[in-house]
Amino acid sequence: MSGTESQVAHDLAPAGEGRRANVLVRLYRGETAFDFVGRRRWWYLLSGLVILAGLVSLGVRGLNLGIDFKGGTSWEVPAHGVTVAQATKAVEAVGVTPSVVEGVGVGSSAHLQVEADLTKLPVAQRTAVEDKVAVALAHLTHTPVSQAEKDVTDVGPTWGSQITHKAVLAVIVFFVVVVLYISFRFEWKMAVAALVAVLHDLLVVAGVYSLSGLQVTPDTVVAVLTILGYSLYDTVVVFDRVADNAKGLGATRRMTYEDVVNLSMNQTLARSINTSLVAILPVLSVLVIGAQLLGATTLQYFGFALVIGLLSGAYSSIFIASPLLAQLKEREPRYRSLRERLAAGTDRGGLLTPKAAAQLALAGSGSARPASRAGSRGAARPGRARGASGPSAGG
Repeated sequence: MSGTESQVAHDLAPAGEGRRANVLVRLYRGETAFDFVGRRRWWYLLSGLVILAGLVSLGVRGLNLGIDFKGGTSWEVPAHGVTVAQATKAVEAVGVTPSVVEGVGVGSSAHLQVEADLTKLPVAQRTAVEDKVAVALAHLTHTPVSQAEKDVTDVGPTWGSQITHKAVLAVIVFFVVVVLYISFRFEWKMAVAALVAVLHDLLVVAGVYSLSGLQVTPDTVVAVLTILGYSLYDTVVVFDRVADNAKGLGATRRMTYEDVVNLSMNQTLARSINTSLVAILPVLSVLVIGAQLLGATTLQYFGFALVIGLLSGAYSSIFIASPLLAQLKEREPRYRSLRERLAAGTDRGGLLTPKAAAQLALAGSGSARPASRAGSRGAARPGRARGASGPSAGG
């Protein structure tokens, strides 16, 4: 056996021979071999259950839309130590069922914000009800009635419909731009996979909001649009590596497209994890410190959507977009025939880790011909060992 062949065999040695490094070390080196595509049915099932639960909740409960979308009336008074429960009872005592009662801010700057839908009432009756609620809150919080009546805001349903229309239009424009860009930059099948991943994230966020009952505000819409951009970014990073590997190692006819996608996913897994953590941790700090400790409710609406969307975006780029892309590409005649030819072979190749793949790519360029001969024995099968001594699929 030549020196290069010995090196490749040494890199593919099992744990018993002392070559198995720590999982985290190999993860950050891109040397893992997790079979993402082969387990796609589990990923699809998990996403399907989450989306189904959200759709059922949307059909039964719907979304808790704020007054900016459906219209309504808002009262805001200094809290002066009054709790949300006390304010709720005071408002209900005058015959109004509030949709939202919450505390905003802490300490001397704490305020109570009450919202109710009075759009169905005639103008005169609505004005009378607004005054009753303002007086009740003023007496409860020991605030001058004139100040309480001054901090009453009416939002009409027309304003809410305009916001909804603009939000839907923005999402449609985003989808069109995404499809055009990825189709031009890569190919249309990648655009389809990316679009499915983005729709997945939208459905997950909408379902979680419906299940949790958290109010949907314009800040939520801004957060959702931010989520879509992040999800697309992470997906494009993975697809860029897939395209490079398909032109390089995939052109050797030793790897199916599914193998190429698995290899690319393992190479970019550490980057995806790091990017997600860097994005989520600051948002969590804003959500916990700003919304919970400092009482900035607006940050809660914005931060909650971001956290759910960032988690879903990281998940969809790894477990939805990439396996779906592999399925679409494997249906092409050239990759279908390649898989059939490799499956009919009697000598199948062993596990091709990213480290060994880099060595074989170097050998294919002519600088290490012995490794090229050693690595040309059949298909690279992520998760399948050569003989009884190969490494496991779990990396």
